[in-house]
Amino acid sequence: MARSLVLLAVVAGASYAFVFPTRTYLQQQHAIAAERQVVATLRSEDSKLAAEVKSLHSDATIERLARQEFGLVSPGQQAFSVLPSPPAPAPRAPRAMAKHTPWYSYLELWRYL
Repeated sequence: MARSLVLLAVVAGASYAFVFPTRTYLQQQHAIAAERQVVATLRSEDSKLAAEVKSLHSDATIERLARQEFGLVSPGQQAFSVLPSPPAPAPRAPRAMAKHTPWYSYLELWRYL
């Protein structure tokens, strides 16, 4: 019985000394892999943004953006804006026909005849 308890204590101690640190190590390795993926994504985006910054320093890109975004034109040019056509009016519901009154009913003269 005492031998079983000693063996159980040795197994428990070995588990505590080996399993828990191993589990922590594996969790850390997983976290490191995830962070490396984030770093790779950020580096890729950083290189794209650096290329965009470089292209924004060119005169052609500045001119294109000035024309597209702000409607600017070079000296001597005229800017035209084409507006969309107005929407078609909604169809009206038919009106009820008013009761027609003859024109002579407005004359007081017909009353006395």
